[in-house]
Amino acid sequence: MEESLKRLILTEFPHEEIDIRTYSPATLAFLGDAVYSLVIRTILVSKGNRQVEKLHNETTYYVRAEQQAEIGKAVYDLMTDEEKKIYRRGRNSNPYHHAKSSSMEEYLQATALEALCGYLYLQDRTDRMMELLREGIARSDRSGRLGARRPKEETEYE
Repeated sequence: MEESLKRLILTEFPHEEIDIRTYSPATLAFLGDAVYSLVIRTILVSKGNRQVEKLHNETTYYVRAEQQAEIGKAVYDLMTDEEKKIYRRGRNSNPYHHAKSSSMEEYLQATALEALCGYLYLQDRTDRMMELLREGIARSDRSGRLGARRPKEETEYE
């Protein structure tokens, strides 16, 4: 079994063990922003070699606050109580600024999703993070550019 990227990084760069529950929502969102961006960039690059400008433009569409807010709202009902708590902490954070291209509400919703991504990444629960992102993208991506697949639904036989 392969080690997670997080474990490989922390093995190569020794660190103090810190209880991630003590991290501020802003710190979780700081890391979650990078993790979310890596997921989106990986999806887009996997669709084939293209000009970097085109990759950048598509990435920008998915990492903007408005789209992240839609994804977070789309999967809120699927979150566990623990995940909702982290999500709400991110949404209720008090940022010093927000992107000019989004409303404060969209920015806070995006921060909530990023905080959740950061939290799940730090817990090595990337499978769960991917499950939520896959479903959130499938529910909110009207353009269908990312092509998120829905899990196979179990068929009931009568």
